[in-house]
Amino acid sequence: MRKRGLRPLMAGAAALFAITLVTGCTNTTDDGGADRQGTTSDENKASGETVTIGWSGPEADHGWLGAINTGAINAAEGFDDVELRQAEGTNDANQQIAAVEKFINDGVDAIVLLPTDGAALTQVAQKAMDAGIPVINVDREFSSTFASRATILGDNYGMGVSAGTYICEQLDGKSDAVVGEIAGIDSLPLTQDRSQGFKDALDACGLKVGPRVAADFTVAGGESAASQLLSANPKIDAIWNHDDDQGVGVMAAIESAGRSEFFVVGGAGSVNMMDRIKADDSVVKATVIYPSTQAADGIALARLIAQGKTMSDLITPSVPYRIVLDAPVVTKENVDEFIKLAFES
Repeated sequence: MRKRGLRPLMAGAAALFAITLVTGCTNTTDDGGADRQGTTSDENKASGETVTIGWSGPEADHGWLGAINTGAINAAEGFDDVELRQAEGTNDANQQIAAVEKFINDGVDAIVLLPTDGAALTQVAQKAMDAGIPVINVDREFSSTFASRATILGDNYGMGVSAGTYICEQLDGKSDAVVGEIAGIDSLPLTQDRSQGFKDALDACGLKVGPRVAADFTVAGGESAASQLLSANPKIDAIWNHDDDQGVGVMAAIESAGRSEFFVVGGAGSVNMMDRIKADDSVVKATVIYPSTQAADGIALARLIAQGKTMSDLITPSVPYRIVLDAPVVTKENVDEFIKLAFES
């Protein structure tokens, strides 16, 4: 059963295979449309052979990671044909490697893995794949495409683009606007991607990133970084803060400084920030979603792959290798659509 879900060994071969399926192996209907070749949505919903899925992620020391973990558990509980084996969350790569090795030895049917360090977990993920166990890589990518059957990611670059585009719209015509940025951990690729997307979006509308500081995704770090930015810049028109958990500290610094001449855009999508968006007197006007549903989606994909099912709304009869989720902007106009998916800071 496991072997049916494994990814072809060569990325190029996988792409060619997908193209062949669409162009050479699909049938057409009388009206010229293509017939779906895989399992239908009803077949996917129907209970199948019970599959055992191993789940491992970092320690839930951050509101977003707590939501990731809860989402994985709730997703598994939503299927009567999934048995979830959960490893204890850890920020120690060696402990996580040991957890994955136990999943391999136990012969689970699939593994969903949000690695504490993608590069460090690559080898053991490859070991699972070699053992015929499909691995679903969540959020932090492995350093080899051979280490996973499917990868599901948030869009870090897209977050920056969404935040920058929203700020451009709000500051339309204000060419001398001062736009601040409070980043996460600068050494992380995800932070670099978010900042690049933000810069590119502002460039497109003739604005520039002004004062910029980096924090560390913590409340204390956010407060310290924001205090530094505010004290050094008496004029600010807008601020993008990359992370809503550190945003609790950012807001504490703003309130302590008594500043309200600018607006704030958050990042990730916490309940705290969405509640502020709903308030009439808050400087927080928007936040950009970085989905905390990634692990839950990973569980759903792992079930489909382990049971030999497909994504029913696609013509190609398979589960895609790489899925990048959207980074929508949440404002007062649409906050009620997103708040049920928000995480607690």
